Amino acid sequence: MSMKVKTILVSQPEPKVENSPYFELQEKKKVKVDFIPFIHVEGVSGKEVRHQKIDLSKYTAIILTSRNAVDNFFRIAEEMRFKVPDSLKYFCQSEAVAYYLQKYVVYRKRKIYVGKRTFTELSPILKKYKNEKFLLPSSDSLKPEVPNVLNDLKLNWDRGIFYRTVVSDLSHLKDVTYDILVFFSPSGIKSLFENFPDFKQNDTRIAVFGNSTIRAVEEAGLKVNIKAPTPETPSMTMALEKYIDDVNKK
Repeated sequence: MSMKVKTILVSQPEPKVENSPYFELQEKKKVKVDFIPFIHVEGVSGKEVRHQKIDLSKYTAIILTSRNAVDNFFRIAEEMRFKVPDSLKYFCQSEAVAYYLQKYVVYRKRKIYVGKRTFTELSPILKKYKNEKFLLPSSDSLKPEVPNVLNDLKLNWDRGIFYRTVVSDLSHLKDVTYDILVFFSPSGIKSLFENFPDFKQNDTRIAVFGNSTIRAVEEAGLKVNIKAPTPETPSMTMALEKYIDDVNKK
């Protein structure tokens, strides 16, 4: 018999928006939701980027897959005292990344091209610019889809590792238990076991977003209790709400 849900730990930073569906879930279902990132990003130094033989002045276009990529590209440019030319073309994986770019550049004065959501959906746009010299600022872990798309298009591109995904210190959680743990990436699972090598699932339910994360949970010998996205529950909060409705009404 599934026990009732009173507490949820989401392994991500707390949402910055007031109307986050997590806050709504907390209110509506009278559950406690805590946010603690299991992983965080650390920028590498300009010196390390130079060691990768990256010379920013060589590139005519930048491919940006995330907000972290945007932040760290401009951080490195500043550290290297490189003035980003107005002629540089920006290829952004999604609207959200393109919108975030406004933090650094005056939008209407720049050449900015935007994909839909996944990296593959950016390929028809990239295909039209085969003569550019592309730089992909990325983290030390990169989805295989990204190099596959760029190589299939036969583009002239280089990858620069501008930041790293690092396991956060969770020692303050040692004696704390939650009814549900929520994970969004395989690195979240890696962090769980690096922090708590003896972790036993017991009565803890595990909620997981995405197939690669589901695989990581199962490979770690844990049981996935709540999955998203599904046709019925496309978001994590919807999946959590459905599960809470099922177990808490008993």
